[in-house]
Amino acid sequence: MTVVGATDADIPFILRTERLPGYDALVARSDAAGHRARMANQRCAHFIARADDRPVGFAIVRDWHAPDGIALLMRIAMAEPGKGYGTAFLGRILDRVFGETACHRFWVGQFPDNTRARRVYEAVGFVAEGIARGNIYLNGQHRDELILSILRPDWQARRTADRAI
Repeated sequence: MTVVGATDADIPFILRTERLPGYDALVARSDAAGHRARMANQRCAHFIARADDRPVGFAIVRDWHAPDGIALLMRIAMAEPGKGYGTAFLGRILDRVFGETACHRFWVGQFPDNTRARRVYEAVGFVAEGIARGNIYLNGQHRDELILSILRPDWQARRTADRAI
C-alpha cells in the first residue's frame, strides 16, 4: 500500500467512498466544493491509500502543523472495508503525522457503537479517553462521541518495539 497526498482528481473517489451504503450513519460527508476548499487550506492534509495502483481509502487530518501540536483525524473511510487496508492505512497516517509535523497529540472521535473502527484505532496505538455526550450532530440528531488519542511518545515507543521484532 502507498499513501499519497490527495488532489482534485481524487475528489470523485472521496465522494463515492463517503456515500457507500451504511456510511451515512458513520462518516460525515462533504460536497466537492467542501473538499476542494479543505484541500486548499494549509490547516488540512488529505491522503489517499492506494493498493495495486487503485484508491482504497482516504483520510483528512485537520490542524496539520498546528502550533499547539494537536491534530485531529477528521475523517477516514475505506472503499473496501474488511480487507485489512484500514489498519495499514491508519498506521501510515500516524507515521506521516508524527514524522512530518511537530504533532504531540493526534486524536479522533468516533461513535461508541462503531466497534470495527475502535478495533482499528486501538490496533495502531490509540487509547480511548472517554465519551463526549451529545458531541456530534449528524443527520438531525446529537450523538455521543468516543474520544481516542495517541501521543508522540506512545507512537515512538511502538515504532521502537516494532523495529526490535
